[in-house]
Amino acid sequence: MNVAIVGATGYGGIQAVNLLKKNKKYKISFLGGNKTSGSKWNDNFPFIYLDNDPYIEDISVDNISKNSDVALLCLPNGISSTLTRKLLDRGVKVIDLSADYRYKSLDEWKKVYSKEAAIYKRSDDDLCKEAVYGLPEINKEAISKGRLIACPGCYPTSALIPLAPYISQGIIENEGIVIDSKSGTSGGGREPNQKLLLSECGEGLSAYGLINHRHTSEIEQVASLISGNKIELLFTPHLVPITRGMHSTIYGRLRDPGLTSDDCRILLDNYYRNFKNIKVLPVDTFPSTKWVKNTNQIFLSVKVDMRNGRIIILSALDNLLKGQTGQAIQNLNLMSGFSMDEGLDLTNNFP
Repeated sequence: MNVAIVGATGYGGIQAVNLLKKNKKYKISFLGGNKTSGSKWNDNFPFIYLDNDPYIEDISVDNISKNSDVALLCLPNGISSTLTRKLLDRGVKVIDLSADYRYKSLDEWKKVYSKEAAIYKRSDDDLCKEAVYGLPEINKEAISKGRLIACPGCYPTSALIPLAPYISQGIIENEGIVIDSKSGTSGGGREPNQKLLLSECGEGLSAYGLINHRHTSEIEQVASLISGNKIELLFTPHLVPITRGMHSTIYGRLRDPGLTSDDCRILLDNYYRNFKNIKVLPVDTFPSTKWVKNTNQIFLSVKVDMRNGRIIILSALDNLLKGQTGQAIQNLNLMSGFSMDEGLDLTNNFP
């Protein structure tokens, strides 16, 4: 299976090269990056050495499609939409890591991503409706049959996986869900950004995007589909001074206040018993981002406050792997007919 990595020099693309370079199931057939085009890979990234030391090429449909079966689009929001239809028309399947196809309605995307919509004049609502939301623990079968996969954002992944067992079975109320998430600085991408400078964010913690963060609507859309009822929730992201890692704390109200922490843990464990990348921890063991760093795992924990019938669900993941490229590789595996976790048996070098 020949795989094009488009946007290979951003954090997402770098992870993709690192994950695929020794995977015998796949061959990296194209590395695209406009800013570094014409230069050799090993000159830019000697720490992710490729034996054939390929050139990084200009991003174009012709260059991508000539030798590729699947394209991983690791591009900023909006740019993927300029390539996707043309690649699909040439028989190249697409796994998009941006937000371009996460919404089932193009109008909704234009509303949430208004700055990008002003630049990229899109008319591909049909592809928005066709795209499969690439959360493999929820959409495994649809992903395996799809030709266009929209990989979830890192925050939605960290929220939807712990929420899904409870909202799909009506265990918690649809109203009053609160998600408090914290992300490492690599979630902001590789482009220079003042707020991500060490002197700006080091030794500090800050919230941002209250109420109107773009991922709020994405979480609500998918949570509503899983639940079968419209869900509106509160989501507050925070920036923490670590390079990689994401931690989410989710609060909800149980419909049956008699449920215990053990009951809710058993439900969570049973729901994900066939997914080896999901680790459900014992009651009163709470996950750390250090436990999942450099892996595709997500650690989950749950605790019930018996005084008021509230549930607290915790998740920890690596935002560049399970929150981004590792999940894209899971989708690639499913589309290719392989085990979901092929090539993702990664080691956490604790501490």
